Amino acid sequence: MIDRGRAALRQSPERFTVGPSSLHWTGDRLEISVDERGGPPFFGRIRGKITVTPSAISDQELPLTPDGAHIWRPFAPVSDISVDLDAKGWRWKGHGYFDANFGTRALEADFDDWTWGRYPTRHGATCFYDARHRDGGTLSASIDFSPDGDARMVDAPPTARLPRSLWAVARTTRADSGHTPRQVKAMLDAPFYTRAMVETKIRGERSTGVHEALDLTRFRSPLLMPMLACRVPRRAGWRFTD
Repeated sequence: MIDRGRAALRQSPERFTVGPSSLHWTGDRLEISVDERGGPPFFGRIRGKITVTPSAISDQELPLTPDGAHIWRPFAPVSDISVDLDAKGWRWKGHGYFDANFGTRALEADFDDWTWGRYPTRHGATCFYDARHRDGGTLSASIDFSPDGDARMVDAPPTARLPRSLWAVARTTRADSGHTPRQVKAMLDAPFYTRAMVETKIRGERSTGVHEALDLTRFRSPLLMPMLACRVPRRAGWRFTD
């Protein structure tokens, strides 16, 4: 993540550019060009291309609060992905997805925490979204996505605990009764957020997918904001040369 000023932004119906990096929709795939530098402690150049090819585009969206102030939009919940970065070990192909969150208020204003997971299945993919609102309300959603973009709400398996992250962020996911999910690979650890590959069991099928846990009670802490500013590089003066 790199913070940039307004002058570094360009946008059209097919392309979104921020500084030297961009997302380009070609009509049947999303091409992501990356040209950035890492923040502390991971200094160095990050360059390359990521291509996401959806099996279909979904028109579904999930309101995360009763008033619709926060929306989760799974644009392409079932996709193929190709990664070609200029770094050893960062060239591979696999199963992927593309989604986004939208909102009219800050997340920390309305949520205490949430966990989310997307798991590929024989029939497409299953997503779990569990959240606690600051007003005491909750969200619990379990959605099956087919390769043609259709979505349907289904009964969720029981809640299952995962070990806390390196920063002791609490984590849960969903799993068939009697199955203990496990972390397969750590992807990102921060004081308020963690992302990892997690193996679980859904309706008798074992699946390894992407899991995240977000602790917005911690994020609201005034002690965290200066840490975040140090971790995320800022390039406010960046300008296009053409």
